[in-house]
Amino acid sequence: MKFIRNFSIVAHIDHGKSTLADRLMQCCGAISDREFHDQMLDSMDIERERGITIKSQTVRLEYKAKDGNTYQLNLMDTPGHVDFAYEVSRSLAACEGSILVVDATQGVEAQTLANVYQALEHDHEIIVVLNKIDLPAADVDRVKQQIEDVIGLDCSDAIEISAKQGLGIEDVLEALVTKLPAPKGDADAPLKALLVDSWYDPYMGVVTLVRVKDGILKPGMKIKLMAAKMTYPVEKVGIFTPKTKEVSQLNPGEIGYIIAGIKSVGDARVGDTITEENRPTSEPLQGFKPSIPVVFCSIFPVDTVDYGKLKESLVKLNLNDASFTFEPETSQALGFGFRCGFLGMLHLEVIEERLEREYNLDLVTTAPSVVYKVHLTNGEILELHNPSDMPNATQIDYIEEPWILAQIILPDEYLGNVLKLCEEKRGVQKNLTYIGNRALVEYLLPLNEVVYDFYDRLKSISRGYASFDYQLHGFERNEMVKMTILVNGEQVDALSMIVHKDNAEYRGRQLCERLKDLIPKHMFKIPIQAAIGGKIIARETISAFRKDVTAKCYGGDISRKRKLLEKQKEGKKKMREIGNVKIPHGTFLAALKMEQK
Repeated sequence: MKFIRNFSIVAHIDHGKSTLADRLMQCCGAISDREFHDQMLDSMDIERERGITIKSQTVRLEYKAKDGNTYQLNLMDTPGHVDFAYEVSRSLAACEGSILVVDATQGVEAQTLANVYQALEHDHEIIVVLNKIDLPAADVDRVKQQIEDVIGLDCSDAIEISAKQGLGIEDVLEALVTKLPAPKGDADAPLKALLVDSWYDPYMGVVTLVRVKDGILKPGMKIKLMAAKMTYPVEKVGIFTPKTKEVSQLNPGEIGYIIAGIKSVGDARVGDTITEENRPTSEPLQGFKPSIPVVFCSIFPVDTVDYGKLKESLVKLNLNDASFTFEPETSQALGFGFRCGFLGMLHLEVIEERLEREYNLDLVTTAPSVVYKVHLTNGEILELHNPSDMPNATQIDYIEEPWILAQIILPDEYLGNVLKLCEEKRGVQKNLTYIGNRALVEYLLPLNEVVYDFYDRLKSISRGYASFDYQLHGFERNEMVKMTILVNGEQVDALSMIVHKDNAEYRGRQLCERLKDLIPKHMFKIPIQAAIGGKIIARETISAFRKDVTAKCYGGDISRKRKLLEKQKEGKKKMREIGNVKIPHGTFLAALKMEQK
Protein backbone atom coordinates (compact mmCIF):
# COMPACT_ATOMS: atom_id res chain seq x y z
CA MET A 1 0.00 0.00 0.00
CA LYS A 2 2.92 2.39 0.57
CA PHE A 3 3.47 2.43 -3.21
CA ILE A 4 -0.07 3.69 -3.99
CA ARG A 5 -0.95 7.36 -4.52
CA ASN A 6 -4.52 8.57 -5.13
CA PHE A 7 -4.88 12.14 -6.40
CA SER A 8 -7.25 14.54 -8.17
CA ILE A 9 -6.39 17.37 -10.55
CA VAL A 10 -8.33 20.53 -9.65
CA ALA A 11 -8.33 23.92 -11.37
CA HIS A 12 -10.44 26.65 -12.92
CA ILE A 13 -11.94 26.08 -16.40
CA ASP A 14 -9.30 26.07 -19.19
CA HIS A 15 -6.26 26.06 -16.89
CA GLY A 16 -5.07 22.76 -18.38
CA LYS A 17 -6.33 19.86 -16.21
CA SER A 18 -7.19 17.50 -19.08
CA THR A 19 -3.97 18.34 -20.97
CA LEU A 20 -1.90 17.59 -17.85
CA ALA A 21 -3.76 14.29 -17.42
CA ASP A 22 -2.92 13.44 -21.08
CA ARG A 23 0.81 14.13 -20.48
CA LEU A 24 0.91 12.08 -17.25
CA MET A 25 -0.61 9.13 -19.09
CA GLN A 26 1.89 9.49 -21.95
CA CYS A 27 4.82 9.82 -19.57
CA CYS A 28 3.81 6.63 -17.71
CA GLY A 29 3.29 4.75 -20.99
CA ALA A 30 -0.43 4.13 -20.35
CA ILE A 31 -1.17 4.90 -24.00
CA SER A 32 0.97 4.53 -27.10
CA ASP A 33 1.68 7.53 -29.34
CA ARG A 34 -0.42 5.85 -32.04
CA GLU A 35 -3.54 5.75 -29.83
CA PHE A 36 -3.01 9.19 -28.35
CA HIS A 37 -5.31 12.16 -29.04
CA ASP A 38 -5.96 15.35 -27.05
CA GLN A 39 -8.36 15.19 -24.07
CA MET A 40 -8.07 11.41 -23.76
CA LEU A 41 -10.28 11.31 -20.66
CA ASP A 42 -13.07 13.46 -22.14
CA SER A 43 -14.99 10.62 -23.72
CA MET A 44 -18.18 12.46 -24.76
CA ASP A 45 -18.32 14.35 -28.09
CA ILE A 46 -19.90 17.31 -26.34
CA GLU A 47 -16.91 17.53 -23.92
CA ARG A 48 -14.46 17.67 -26.83
CA GLU A 49 -16.47 20.23 -28.81
CA ARG A 50 -16.99 22.59 -25.89
CA GLY A 51 -13.49 21.95 -24.53
CA ILE A 52 -14.85 21.26 -21.04
CA THR A 53 -14.86 18.24 -18.72
CA ILE A 54 -18.33 17.19 -17.56
CA LYS A 55 -17.79 13.77 -15.97
CA SER A 56 -14.86 12.94 -13.66
CA GLN A 57 -12.72 10.16 -15.13
CA THR A 58 -10.32 7.74 -13.45
CA VAL A 59 -7.14 6.13 -14.73
CA ARG A 60 -4.48 3.93 -13.09
CA LEU A 61 -0.85 4.63 -14.03
CA GLU A 62 2.36 2.69 -13.24
CA TYR A 63 5.35 4.97 -12.58
CA LYS A 64 8.97 3.92 -11.97
CA ALA A 65 10.32 6.60 -9.65
CA LYS A 66 13.92 7.79 -9.21
CA ASP A 67 14.18 5.78 -5.98
CA GLY A 68 13.86 2.59 -8.10
CA ASN A 69 10.38 1.61 -6.85
CA THR A 70 7.32 1.28 -9.08
CA TYR A 71 4.32 3.26 -7.84
CA GLN A 72 0.63 2.85 -8.63
CA LEU A 73 -0.90 6.29 -9.34
CA ASN A 74 -4.70 6.59 -9.38
CA LEU A 75 -5.55 9.82 -11.18
CA MET A 76 -8.96 11.53 -11.19
CA ASP A 77 -9.50 14.31 -13.74
CA THR A 78 -12.28 16.60 -12.47
CA PRO A 79 -14.53 19.24 -14.12
CA GLY A 80 -13.75 22.93 -13.57
CA HIS A 81 -17.18 24.46 -14.13
CA VAL A 82 -19.31 25.52 -11.15
CA ASP A 83 -22.31 23.44 -12.40
CA PHE A 84 -20.30 20.24 -12.01
CA ALA A 85 -18.86 20.97 -8.54
CA TYR A 86 -20.79 17.90 -7.34
CA GLU A 87 -18.57 15.68 -9.54
CA VAL A 88 -15.49 17.34 -8.00
CA SER A 89 -16.55 16.69 -4.38
CA ARG A 90 -17.11 12.98 -5.13
CA SER A 91 -13.68 12.61 -6.71
CA LEU A 92 -11.93 14.40 -3.84
CA ALA A 93 -13.45 12.05 -1.27
CA ALA A 94 -11.75 9.10 -2.99
CA CYS A 95 -8.25 10.66 -2.86
CA GLU A 96 -5.60 11.73 -0.33
CA GLY A 97 -4.06 14.55 -2.34
CA SER A 98 -4.63 17.07 -5.13
CA ILE A 99 -2.64 18.76 -7.85
CA LEU A 100 -3.77 22.39 -8.01
CA VAL A 101 -3.19 23.65 -11.55
CA VAL A 102 -3.00 27.44 -11.97
CA ASP A 103 -2.56 29.16 -15.34
CA ALA A 104 0.64 31.25 -15.15
CA THR A 105 -0.92 33.89 -17.45
CA GLN A 106 -4.34 34.19 -15.72
CA GLY A 107 -3.51 33.59 -12.06
CA VAL A 108 -6.05 32.67 -9.38
CA GLU A 109 -9.67 32.56 -10.61
CA ALA A 110 -12.98 32.12 -8.77
CA GLN A 111 -13.25 28.39 -9.44
CA THR A 112 -9.59 27.88 -8.39
CA LEU A 113 -10.59 29.12 -4.93
CA ALA A 114 -13.76 27.04 -4.74
CA ASN A 115 -12.02 23.80 -5.75
CA VAL A 116 -8.94 24.28 -3.55
CA TYR A 117 -11.15 24.98 -0.50
CA GLN A 118 -13.08 21.76 -1.26
CA ALA A 119 -9.76 19.86 -1.39
CA LEU A 120 -8.65 21.39 1.94
CA GLU A 121 -11.99 20.38 3.51
CA HIS A 122 -11.14 16.77 2.59
CA ASP A 123 -7.71 17.20 4.36
CA HIS A 124 -5.80 16.89 1.11
CA GLU A 125 -2.09 17.43 0.67
CA ILE A 126 -1.84 19.95 -2.19
CA ILE A 127 0.87 20.20 -4.86
CA VAL A 128 0.87 23.59 -6.60
CA VAL A 129 1.58 23.42 -10.34
CA LEU A 130 1.92 26.49 -12.55
CA ASN A 131 0.95 25.65 -16.11
CA LYS A 132 1.50 27.46 -19.46
CA ILE A 133 4.92 28.88 -18.51
CA ASP A 134 5.92 28.73 -22.20
CA LEU A 135 3.46 31.52 -23.12
CA PRO A 136 4.87 35.05 -23.52
CA ALA A 137 2.21 36.44 -21.13
CA ALA A 138 3.22 34.08 -18.28
CA ASP A 139 4.20 35.88 -15.06
CA VAL A 140 5.28 33.13 -12.67
CA ASP A 141 6.41 35.31 -9.73
CA ARG A 142 3.20 37.38 -9.71
CA VAL A 143 1.02 34.23 -9.78
CA LYS A 144 3.04 32.58 -6.98
CA GLN A 145 2.57 35.69 -4.84
CA GLN A 146 -1.16 35.67 -5.67
CA ILE A 147 -1.57 32.03 -4.57
CA GLU A 148 0.24 32.78 -1.28
CA ASP A 149 -1.85 35.94 -0.63
CA VAL A 150 -5.27 34.59 -1.61
CA ILE A 151 -5.16 30.88 -0.77
CA GLY A 152 -2.30 30.84 1.75
CA LEU A 153 -0.41 27.92 0.19
CA ASP A 154 3.38 27.95 0.24
CA CYS A 155 4.62 28.34 -3.35
CA SER A 156 8.38 28.20 -2.74
CA ASP A 157 8.49 24.73 -4.30
CA ALA A 158 5.64 25.17 -6.82
CA ILE A 159 6.33 23.16 -10.00
CA GLU A 160 6.52 25.13 -13.26
CA ILE A 161 5.29 23.17 -16.28
CA SER A 162 3.89 23.44 -19.78
CA ALA A 163 1.42 20.57 -20.18
CA LYS A 164 1.07 21.29 -23.89
CA GLN A 165 4.82 21.14 -24.58
CA GLY A 166 5.43 18.36 -22.02
CA LEU A 167 7.86 20.47 -19.89
CA GLY A 168 8.22 19.57 -16.19
CA ILE A 169 5.91 16.52 -16.25
CA GLU A 170 8.60 14.30 -14.70
CA ASP A 171 8.83 16.75 -11.75
CA VAL A 172 5.06 16.47 -11.18
CA LEU A 173 5.29 12.66 -11.05
CA GLU A 174 8.21 12.80 -8.59
CA ALA A 175 6.28 15.28 -6.39
CA LEU A 176 3.28 12.91 -6.33
CA VAL A 177 5.48 10.11 -5.08
CA THR A 178 7.43 12.13 -2.50
CA LYS A 179 4.87 14.63 -1.17
CA LEU A 180 1.52 12.85 -1.18
CA PRO A 181 0.67 10.45 1.65
CA ALA A 182 0.00 6.77 0.93
CA PRO A 183 -3.56 5.58 1.64
CA LYS A 184 -4.30 3.89 4.97
CA GLY A 185 -6.28 0.68 5.30
CA ASP A 186 -6.34 -2.87 6.65
CA ALA A 187 -6.51 -5.80 4.22
CA ASP A 188 -7.63 -8.22 6.99
CA ALA A 189 -10.52 -6.05 8.23
CA PRO A 190 -14.11 -6.53 6.92
CA LEU A 191 -14.62 -5.03 3.45
CA LYS A 192 -15.40 -1.30 3.44
CA ALA A 193 -15.49 0.50 0.06
CA LEU A 194 -16.89 3.88 -1.01
CA LEU A 195 -19.17 3.97 -4.06
CA VAL A 196 -17.81 7.01 -5.96
CA ASP A 197 -19.82 6.87 -9.19
CA SER A 198 -22.15 4.61 -11.15
CA TRP A 199 -23.20 4.58 -14.79
CA TYR A 200 -24.95 2.37 -17.29
CA ASP A 201 -23.02 0.50 -19.96
CA PRO A 202 -25.12 -1.06 -22.76
CA TYR A 203 -22.90 -4.20 -22.78
CA MET A 204 -22.02 -4.67 -19.12
CA GLY A 205 -25.09 -3.20 -17.38
CA VAL A 206 -24.56 -1.06 -14.28
CA VAL A 207 -20.88 -0.32 -13.62
CA THR A 208 -19.87 1.14 -10.22
CA LEU A 209 -16.63 2.96 -9.48
CA VAL A 210 -15.35 2.18 -5.97
CA ARG A 211 -12.51 3.18 -3.67
CA VAL A 212 -11.56 0.34 -1.30
CA LYS A 213 -10.75 1.57 2.24
CA ASP A 214 -10.46 -1.76 4.14
CA GLY A 215 -10.62 -5.42 3.13
CA ILE A 216 -10.30 -6.98 -0.33
CA LEU A 217 -12.85 -6.91 -3.14
CA LYS A 218 -12.79 -9.82 -5.61
CA PRO A 219 -15.11 -11.68 -7.99
CA GLY A 220 -17.42 -14.28 -6.47
CA MET A 221 -17.94 -12.31 -3.22
CA LYS A 222 -21.44 -11.43 -2.06
CA ILE A 223 -21.50 -7.69 -1.40
CA LYS A 224 -24.06 -5.57 0.42
CA LEU A 225 -24.90 -1.91 -0.34
CA MET A 226 -25.47 -0.54 3.16
CA ALA A 227 -27.82 2.40 2.41
CA ALA A 228 -29.81 0.58 -0.28
CA LYS A 229 -29.83 -2.66 1.81
CA MET A 230 -29.32 -4.75 -1.35
CA THR A 231 -27.00 -7.75 -1.85
CA TYR A 232 -25.34 -8.77 -5.11
CA PRO A 233 -22.69 -11.28 -6.25
CA VAL A 234 -19.57 -9.62 -7.75
CA GLU A 235 -19.09 -10.80 -11.33
CA LYS A 236 -16.08 -8.75 -12.46
CA VAL A 237 -13.51 -6.46 -10.89
CA GLY A 238 -11.33 -4.17 -12.99
CA ILE A 239 -9.39 -0.94 -13.44
CA PHE A 240 -9.12 1.78 -16.10
CA THR A 241 -5.72 2.13 -17.75
CA PRO A 242 -7.57 4.19 -19.46
CA LYS A 243 -8.99 1.10 -21.25
CA THR A 244 -10.95 -1.30 -19.05
CA LYS A 245 -8.79 -4.13 -17.70
CA GLU A 246 -10.00 -6.98 -15.50
CA VAL A 247 -7.99 -7.74 -12.36
CA SER A 248 -8.18 -10.58 -9.80
CA GLN A 249 -8.88 -8.28 -6.82
CA LEU A 250 -8.92 -4.69 -5.51
CA ASN A 251 -6.81 -4.12 -2.38
CA PRO A 252 -7.08 -1.35 0.29
CA GLY A 253 -6.31 2.09 -1.14
CA GLU A 254 -7.09 1.08 -4.75
CA ILE A 255 -9.70 2.56 -7.07
CA GLY A 256 -11.46 0.40 -9.67
CA TYR A 257 -14.80 -0.70 -11.04
CA ILE A 258 -17.06 -3.64 -10.21
CA ILE A 259 -19.88 -5.29 -12.15
CA ALA A 260 -22.30 -7.07 -9.86
CA GLY A 261 -25.53 -7.67 -11.75
CA ILE A 262 -27.12 -4.48 -10.38
CA LYS A 263 -30.28 -3.91 -12.41
CA SER A 264 -30.80 -0.18 -11.96
CA VAL A 265 -28.44 2.66 -11.19
CA GLY A 266 -31.02 3.85 -8.64
CA ASP A 267 -29.87 0.96 -6.38
CA ALA A 268 -26.20 1.98 -6.66
CA ARG A 269 -26.44 5.34 -4.92
CA VAL A 270 -23.35 7.51 -5.01
CA GLY A 271 -21.77 7.78 -1.54
CA ASP A 272 -23.06 4.39 -0.36
CA THR A 273 -20.76 1.99 1.53
CA ILE A 274 -20.09 -1.46 0.05
CA THR A 275 -19.35 -4.29 2.49
CA GLU A 276 -19.35 -8.09 2.50
CA GLU A 277 -22.67 -9.78 3.24
CA ASN A 278 -21.24 -12.51 5.53
CA ARG A 279 -18.73 -10.27 7.34
CA PRO A 280 -20.14 -6.73 7.28
CA THR A 281 -18.32 -3.68 8.61
CA SER A 282 -19.87 -2.09 11.70
CA GLU A 283 -19.68 1.58 10.63
CA PRO A 284 -20.59 2.87 7.15
CA LEU A 285 -18.34 5.51 5.57
CA GLN A 286 -19.41 9.12 5.56
CA GLY A 287 -21.19 9.53 2.20
CA PHE A 288 -21.84 12.65 0.13
CA LYS A 289 -24.67 15.10 0.42
CA PRO A 290 -27.12 14.34 -2.39
CA SER A 291 -26.98 16.87 -5.25
CA ILE A 292 -29.75 19.46 -5.05
CA PRO A 293 -31.17 20.75 -8.35
CA VAL A 294 -31.37 24.55 -8.41
CA VAL A 295 -32.72 25.30 -11.91
CA PHE A 296 -35.93 23.77 -13.25
CA CYS A 297 -37.47 23.76 -16.70
CA SER A 298 -39.99 21.67 -18.61
CA ILE A 299 -39.00 19.67 -21.68
CA PHE A 300 -41.59 18.69 -24.28
CA PRO A 301 -41.21 16.80 -27.58
CA VAL A 302 -42.06 18.93 -30.66
CA ASP A 303 -43.96 15.93 -32.03
CA THR A 304 -46.23 14.37 -29.37
CA VAL A 305 -45.57 10.91 -30.85
CA ASP A 306 -42.02 11.17 -29.43
CA TYR A 307 -43.22 11.29 -25.79
CA GLY A 308 -42.36 7.60 -25.16
CA LYS A 309 -38.94 8.04 -26.79
CA LEU A 310 -38.24 11.12 -24.62
CA LYS A 311 -39.18 9.22 -21.46
CA GLU A 312 -36.89 6.31 -22.39
CA SER A 313 -34.04 8.73 -23.24
CA LEU A 314 -34.34 10.57 -19.91
CA VAL A 315 -34.22 7.27 -18.01
CA LYS A 316 -31.06 6.20 -19.88
CA LEU A 317 -29.41 9.60 -19.43
CA ASN A 318 -30.28 9.60 -15.75
CA LEU A 319 -28.32 6.34 -15.42
CA ASN A 320 -25.14 8.13 -16.49
CA ASP A 321 -25.88 11.42 -14.73
CA ALA A 322 -27.77 10.95 -11.48
CA SER A 323 -27.55 14.67 -10.62
CA PHE A 324 -30.58 15.72 -12.70
CA THR A 325 -34.18 14.84 -11.79
CA PHE A 326 -37.34 14.54 -13.88
CA GLU A 327 -41.06 13.96 -13.36
CA PRO A 328 -43.96 13.87 -15.87
CA GLU A 329 -46.18 16.92 -16.40
CA THR A 330 -48.74 18.19 -18.91
CA SER A 331 -49.31 21.58 -20.49
CA GLN A 332 -52.35 22.83 -22.43
CA ALA A 333 -50.12 24.45 -25.02
CA LEU A 334 -47.37 21.84 -25.35
CA GLY A 335 -49.00 18.53 -24.41
CA PHE A 336 -47.18 15.84 -22.39
CA GLY A 337 -43.60 16.37 -21.21
CA PHE A 338 -41.31 16.34 -18.16
CA ARG A 339 -40.34 18.81 -15.47
CA CYS A 340 -36.57 18.48 -15.03
CA GLY A 341 -34.21 19.78 -12.33
CA PHE A 342 -30.57 20.74 -13.05
CA LEU A 343 -27.51 21.97 -11.14
CA GLY A 344 -27.23 25.11 -13.31
CA MET A 345 -27.73 26.58 -16.77
CA LEU A 346 -24.72 24.86 -18.35
CA HIS A 347 -25.94 21.53 -16.97
CA LEU A 348 -29.37 22.24 -18.54
CA GLU A 349 -27.76 23.04 -21.93
CA VAL A 350 -25.59 19.93 -21.83
CA ILE A 351 -28.52 17.60 -21.01
CA GLU A 352 -30.69 19.23 -23.71
CA GLU A 353 -27.91 18.89 -26.28
CA ARG A 354 -27.28 15.25 -25.34
CA LEU A 355 -30.99 14.43 -25.71
CA GLU A 356 -31.12 16.02 -29.15
CA ARG A 357 -27.83 14.55 -30.33
CA GLU A 358 -27.64 11.08 -28.79
CA TYR A 359 -31.35 10.25 -28.96
CA ASN A 360 -32.43 12.21 -32.08
CA LEU A 361 -35.17 14.24 -30.41
CA ASP A 362 -36.67 17.63 -31.33
CA LEU A 363 -37.45 19.42 -28.06
CA VAL A 364 -39.19 22.52 -26.74
CA THR A 365 -37.89 23.77 -23.37
CA THR A 366 -39.80 26.29 -21.24
CA ALA A 367 -38.27 29.25 -19.41
CA PRO A 368 -35.92 28.10 -16.63
CA SER A 369 -37.11 28.82 -13.10
CA VAL A 370 -35.85 28.16 -9.59
CA VAL A 371 -37.46 26.62 -6.47
CA TYR A 372 -39.55 29.00 -4.38
CA LYS A 373 -40.86 28.39 -0.87
CA VAL A 374 -44.49 29.49 -0.70
CA HIS A 375 -45.78 30.08 2.84
CA LEU A 376 -49.56 29.66 2.92
CA THR A 377 -51.94 31.44 5.32
CA ASN A 378 -52.78 28.08 6.97
CA GLY A 379 -49.12 27.63 8.00
CA GLU A 380 -48.17 25.10 5.29
CA ILE A 381 -44.98 25.55 3.21
CA LEU A 382 -45.01 24.52 -0.45
CA GLU A 383 -41.91 23.99 -2.59
CA LEU A 384 -42.83 25.48 -5.95
CA HIS A 385 -40.94 24.16 -9.02
CA ASN A 386 -43.42 25.15 -11.70
CA PRO A 387 -45.03 28.63 -11.92
CA SER A 388 -48.30 27.17 -13.22
CA ASP A 389 -48.75 25.27 -9.89
CA MET A 390 -48.80 28.48 -7.84
CA PRO A 391 -51.79 28.62 -5.47
CA ASN A 392 -54.34 31.41 -5.44
CA ALA A 393 -52.97 34.78 -4.19
CA THR A 394 -55.54 34.82 -1.35
CA GLN A 395 -54.01 31.64 0.13
CA ILE A 396 -50.41 32.95 0.09
CA ASP A 397 -48.92 34.64 3.14
CA TYR A 398 -45.47 35.32 1.61
CA ILE A 399 -42.92 33.81 -0.81
CA GLU A 400 -39.21 33.11 -0.21
CA GLU A 401 -36.74 32.92 -3.10
CA PRO A 402 -33.28 31.27 -3.15
CA TRP A 403 -30.18 33.50 -2.90
CA ILE A 404 -26.57 32.71 -3.72
CA LEU A 405 -23.24 34.03 -2.50
CA ALA A 406 -21.31 34.87 -5.67
CA GLN A 407 -17.54 35.42 -5.91
CA ILE A 408 -16.35 37.36 -8.95
CA ILE A 409 -12.64 37.90 -9.71
CA LEU A 410 -11.91 40.47 -12.43
CA PRO A 411 -9.40 43.06 -13.65
CA ASP A 412 -9.79 46.44 -11.95
CA GLU A 413 -10.87 48.39 -15.08
CA TYR A 414 -14.16 46.43 -15.43
CA LEU A 415 -15.16 46.78 -11.77
CA GLY A 416 -17.63 49.68 -12.27
CA ASN A 417 -19.64 47.84 -14.94
CA VAL A 418 -19.77 44.61 -12.92
CA LEU A 419 -20.95 46.39 -9.74
CA LYS A 420 -23.64 48.12 -11.83
CA LEU A 421 -24.78 44.75 -13.23
CA CYS A 422 -24.97 43.21 -9.73
CA GLU A 423 -27.00 46.17 -8.42
CA GLU A 424 -29.33 45.89 -11.42
CA LYS A 425 -29.90 42.23 -10.49
CA ARG A 426 -30.97 43.23 -6.94
CA GLY A 427 -27.58 42.21 -5.51
CA VAL A 428 -26.24 43.08 -2.04
CA GLN A 429 -22.48 43.71 -1.82
CA LYS A 430 -20.76 41.76 0.97
CA ASN A 431 -17.07 42.26 0.33
CA LEU A 432 -14.56 43.88 -2.03
CA THR A 433 -10.83 43.13 -1.77
CA TYR A 434 -7.85 43.43 -4.09
CA ILE A 435 -5.32 40.81 -5.18
CA GLY A 436 -2.65 42.84 -6.96
CA ASN A 437 -4.45 44.65 -9.78
CA ARG A 438 -7.48 42.33 -9.67
CA ALA A 439 -10.61 42.74 -7.59
CA LEU A 440 -12.41 39.97 -5.67
CA VAL A 441 -16.07 40.93 -5.22
CA GLU A 442 -18.55 39.02 -3.08
CA TYR A 443 -22.24 39.62 -3.70
CA LEU A 444 -25.49 38.14 -2.43
CA LEU A 445 -27.69 37.69 -5.51
CA PRO A 446 -31.15 36.19 -6.10
CA LEU A 447 -30.71 32.96 -8.08
CA ASN A 448 -33.76 33.84 -10.20
CA GLU A 449 -31.85 36.80 -11.71
CA VAL A 450 -28.64 34.81 -12.24
CA VAL A 451 -30.39 31.98 -14.10
CA TYR A 452 -31.47 34.11 -17.06
CA ASP A 453 -28.60 36.08 -18.49
CA PHE A 454 -26.21 37.06 -15.70
CA TYR A 455 -23.28 34.89 -16.79
CA ASP A 456 -23.46 36.00 -20.45
CA ARG A 457 -23.70 39.67 -19.54
CA LEU A 458 -20.85 39.36 -17.02
CA LYS A 459 -18.63 37.86 -19.72
CA SER A 460 -19.53 40.55 -22.29
CA ILE A 461 -19.01 43.58 -20.01
CA SER A 462 -15.69 42.21 -18.73
CA ARG A 463 -14.57 41.03 -22.21
CA GLY A 464 -14.33 37.50 -20.87
CA TYR A 465 -11.85 38.33 -18.08
CA ALA A 466 -14.23 37.98 -15.12
CA SER A 467 -14.53 34.57 -13.47
CA PHE A 468 -17.61 33.65 -11.49
CA ASP A 469 -18.37 31.05 -8.80
CA TYR A 470 -21.28 30.67 -6.39
CA GLN A 471 -22.66 28.68 -3.47
CA LEU A 472 -26.29 28.51 -2.37
CA HIS A 473 -26.81 30.89 0.55
CA GLY A 474 -30.40 30.25 1.64
CA PHE A 475 -33.95 31.56 1.16
CA GLU A 476 -35.13 35.13 1.72
CA ARG A 477 -38.58 36.66 1.78
CA ASN A 478 -39.36 38.87 -1.22
CA GLU A 479 -42.15 40.47 -3.23
CA MET A 480 -42.54 37.74 -5.87
CA VAL A 481 -45.58 37.57 -8.18
CA LYS A 482 -46.80 35.16 -10.85
CA MET A 483 -47.06 36.72 -14.30
CA THR A 484 -49.37 34.97 -16.76
CA ILE A 485 -49.60 35.56 -20.50
CA LEU A 486 -53.07 35.64 -22.10
CA VAL A 487 -53.50 35.15 -25.86
CA ASN A 488 -57.02 35.99 -27.05
CA GLY A 489 -58.18 35.89 -23.43
CA GLU A 490 -56.80 32.38 -22.75
CA GLN A 491 -53.88 31.61 -20.43
CA VAL A 492 -50.76 30.11 -22.00
CA ASP A 493 -49.31 28.09 -19.12
CA ALA A 494 -45.98 27.43 -20.87
CA LEU A 495 -45.18 31.16 -20.69
CA SER A 496 -46.13 31.70 -17.01
CA MET A 497 -43.26 32.87 -14.83
CA ILE A 498 -42.52 34.11 -11.33
CA VAL A 499 -40.91 37.56 -11.30
CA HIS A 500 -40.06 40.27 -8.77
CA LYS A 501 -42.84 42.85 -8.46
CA ASP A 502 -40.55 45.71 -9.56
CA ASN A 503 -39.47 43.94 -12.79
CA ALA A 504 -42.88 42.53 -13.72
CA GLU A 505 -44.05 45.38 -15.96
CA TYR A 506 -40.80 45.54 -17.95
CA ARG A 507 -40.68 41.75 -18.41
CA GLY A 508 -44.37 41.61 -19.36
CA ARG A 509 -44.03 44.36 -21.96
CA GLN A 510 -40.90 42.75 -23.41
CA LEU A 511 -42.61 39.36 -23.79
CA CYS A 512 -45.82 40.77 -25.30
CA GLU A 513 -43.83 42.75 -27.90
CA ARG A 514 -41.88 39.63 -28.77
CA LEU A 515 -45.00 37.48 -29.12
CA LYS A 516 -46.65 40.11 -31.37
CA ASP A 517 -43.84 39.56 -33.89
CA LEU A 518 -43.89 35.78 -33.54
CA ILE A 519 -47.59 34.78 -33.61
CA PRO A 520 -48.92 34.74 -37.19
CA LYS A 521 -51.95 36.89 -38.13
CA HIS A 522 -55.41 35.31 -38.05
CA MET A 523 -58.75 36.35 -39.56
CA PHE A 524 -59.51 38.27 -36.36
CA LYS A 525 -57.74 40.64 -33.98
CA ILE A 526 -55.67 38.90 -31.28
CA PRO A 527 -54.93 40.68 -27.99
CA ILE A 528 -51.75 39.53 -26.16
CA GLN A 529 -51.75 40.48 -22.49
CA ALA A 530 -49.47 40.05 -19.50
CA ALA A 531 -51.36 39.86 -16.21
CA ILE A 532 -50.66 39.64 -12.50
CA GLY A 533 -53.72 38.19 -10.82
CA GLY A 534 -56.65 40.06 -12.38
CA LYS A 535 -54.62 43.13 -13.36
CA ILE A 536 -53.36 43.57 -16.94
CA ILE A 537 -49.87 45.12 -16.88
CA ALA A 538 -48.97 45.03 -20.60
CA ARG A 539 -50.83 44.57 -23.89
CA GLU A 540 -50.13 44.26 -27.61
CA THR A 541 -52.64 43.56 -30.41
CA ILE A 542 -52.08 41.55 -33.57
CA SER A 543 -54.21 43.05 -36.35
CA ALA A 544 -56.46 40.78 -38.42
CA PHE A 545 -56.24 39.85 -42.08
CA ARG A 546 -58.75 42.10 -43.84
CA LYS A 547 -60.54 41.77 -47.14
CA ASP A 548 -61.43 45.05 -48.81
CA VAL A 549 -65.24 44.59 -48.82
CA THR A 550 -65.85 48.05 -50.29
CA ALA A 551 -63.77 47.37 -53.42
CA LYS A 552 -66.85 46.86 -55.65
CA CYS A 553 -68.67 50.02 -54.49
CA TYR A 554 -68.04 52.60 -57.20
CA GLY A 555 -69.43 55.91 -55.93
CA GLY A 556 -72.95 55.66 -54.53
CA ASP A 557 -74.18 56.36 -51.05
CA ILE A 558 -71.68 56.24 -48.12
CA SER A 559 -74.21 54.30 -46.04
CA ARG A 560 -73.78 51.33 -48.42
CA LYS A 561 -70.04 51.19 -47.64
CA ARG A 562 -70.71 51.65 -43.93
CA LYS A 563 -73.19 48.78 -43.97
CA LEU A 564 -70.61 46.44 -45.58
CA LEU A 565 -67.92 47.45 -43.06
CA GLU A 566 -70.34 46.93 -40.13
CA LYS A 567 -71.23 43.49 -41.49
CA GLN A 568 -67.51 42.62 -41.72
CA LYS A 569 -66.96 43.86 -38.16
CA GLU A 570 -69.77 41.64 -36.85
CA GLY A 571 -68.29 38.65 -38.66
CA LYS A 572 -64.84 39.30 -37.17
CA LYS A 573 -66.36 39.64 -33.69
CA LYS A 574 -68.20 36.33 -34.05
CA MET A 575 -65.06 34.67 -35.44
CA ARG A 576 -63.00 35.90 -32.50
CA GLU A 577 -65.44 34.32 -30.07
CA ILE A 578 -65.33 30.90 -31.73
CA GLY A 579 -61.87 31.03 -33.35
CA ASN A 580 -58.81 29.33 -31.87
CA VAL A 581 -55.40 30.95 -31.98
CA LYS A 582 -52.87 28.51 -33.39
CA ILE A 583 -49.48 29.25 -31.79
CA PRO A 584 -46.65 27.43 -33.59
CA HIS A 585 -44.20 25.47 -31.39
CA GLY A 586 -41.32 27.59 -32.67
CA THR A 587 -42.99 30.65 -31.13
CA PHE A 588 -42.56 29.33 -27.59
CA LEU A 589 -38.95 28.54 -28.25
CA ALA A 590 -38.18 31.96 -29.74
CA ALA A 591 -40.06 33.81 -26.97
CA LEU A 592 -38.28 31.87 -24.24
CA LYS A 593 -34.88 32.32 -25.92
CA MET A 594 -35.52 36.06 -25.66
CA GLU A 595 -36.07 35.61 -21.94
CA GLN A 596 -32.68 33.94 -21.61
CA LYS A 597 -30.75 36.58 -23.52
